[in-house]
Amino acid sequence: MGSLDTNPATFSTDVDSFQPLNADDVRSYLHTSVDFICDYYKSVESLPVLPNVEPGYLRRLLQSAPPTCSAPFNVTMKELREAVVPGMTHWASPNFFAFFPSTNSAAGIAGELIASAINSVGFTWQASPAATEMEVLALDWLAQLLRLPPSFMNRTGAAGRGTGGGVILGTTSEAMLVTLVAARDAALRRIGSKGMAGITRLAVYAADQTHSTFFKACRLAGFDPANVRSIPTREEDNFALDPARLLEAMQEDVDAGLVPTYICCTVGTTSSNAVDPVGAVADVAHRFNAWVHIDAAYAGSACICPEFRHHIDGVERVDSISMSPHKWLMTCLDCTCLWVRDSHRLTNSLETTPEYLKNDVSDSGIVTDLKDMQVGTGRRFRGLKLWMVMRTYGAAKLQEHIRSDVAMAKMFEGLVRADDRFEVVVPRNFALVCFRIRPHGAMAEEEAEEANHELMERLNKTGKAYLAHTVVGRKFVLRFAVGSSTQEERHVRSAWELIQKTTTEMMVEGDM
Repeated sequence: MGSLDTNPATFSTDVDSFQPLNADDVRSYLHTSVDFICDYYKSVESLPVLPNVEPGYLRRLLQSAPPTCSAPFNVTMKELREAVVPGMTHWASPNFFAFFPSTNSAAGIAGELIASAINSVGFTWQASPAATEMEVLALDWLAQLLRLPPSFMNRTGAAGRGTGGGVILGTTSEAMLVTLVAARDAALRRIGSKGMAGITRLAVYAADQTHSTFFKACRLAGFDPANVRSIPTREEDNFALDPARLLEAMQEDVDAGLVPTYICCTVGTTSSNAVDPVGAVADVAHRFNAWVHIDAAYAGSACICPEFRHHIDGVERVDSISMSPHKWLMTCLDCTCLWVRDSHRLTNSLETTPEYLKNDVSDSGIVTDLKDMQVGTGRRFRGLKLWMVMRTYGAAKLQEHIRSDVAMAKMFEGLVRADDRFEVVVPRNFALVCFRIRPHGAMAEEEAEEANHELMERLNKTGKAYLAHTVVGRKFVLRFAVGSSTQEERHVRSAWELIQKTTTEMMVEGDM
């Protein structure tokens, strides 16, 4: 095992001895890596979706201290194959049905590779004009596919098209955080607060089905946890936010001297794909001058198809919307797109102007430096892979991909409904089916939960499929999310046959 050598006398002063970007090495290493990737995609279907490893396994296989001496690249790749791959959960597997998909594509991988090679840090337009303008262009292209109103278009290079703009962030969590901060500051100005003194009066709202990252972002933005409202949802509303309950909560807060500040409206909740009514929520928010943000991380991709666009009707009356192409639009992690109707409200809260970043173009006001629409300063060239995906495949193929996944999910839903041992717990939205073993005979709800938990555990242990669960309406249910980039109808049918077979075995053994 190697160790760090801290003796300066052993360090080489020969500048030619280490060339990390030697052209021959770059070509050789990347060719080897591309071959690995291609072989991986050819074989991933046959690999167990969930690995059979214990915590700490990797440290036992790889040396615990960093090596002093260099090693041939093929040694590094050998350790990758033998130690890392067997411990991976294979999100790329066509037998992966858990959580939401993490899609990918040849164009997306190529874009990520090239962006990593160029390795620009585009915090200002001047720092990387092409990276900034590519991000702006890609966001405007995607906004057009979503039919967002012109007010959300970027100002940079689009004079006269509105006061809005967009930025590509890492995750939805970041989109929530930066918009919460902007809404917070706007509300504090509105009530004439001196600094942050008035923050204890600000209240924010979301349905109880909203992603947990929202409540984390509220804490990070400084909101009093006592003023973060989680509005209960009901089965009869398919677990969507009820505008009447929202209005009641906001009015009660106003009567108590609080200031309604922000509403998170979800299109496609994580648990069940519930869709909050965007237009009705916006109407309620307008009464109180509260910021409305649409979290469409997963389902937003579907809205490029005309038949699903109605789910974001009313978007012209909200303040911001975000969606993540890395979930369902063939663009690898990380890529979350955020659009705001008034980019100044974001930059007023997030702008930084250190002397070393000042330049004539930024000072002119004709560009928006994207560092001023995010938490950090440094930023990756994320716009390239998104542009390459749209440029290579076009809207028609991306829509075909979405429709194919929805059709497979609809087929799976039909298979579940045709077997009276199971029930679909909530109506299917998009490509997610929430189902469970139906309580039968004298089976109590607690026993149904145990049976469904046992079914999930058995399925996942086979390595032939991976499903996750949730709890909706106090019911433990299994989530079957279609959408892996390599999935075909045969994989969905095979998973269903495995579910049926495993359930039959449980019945024979008396476990249900």
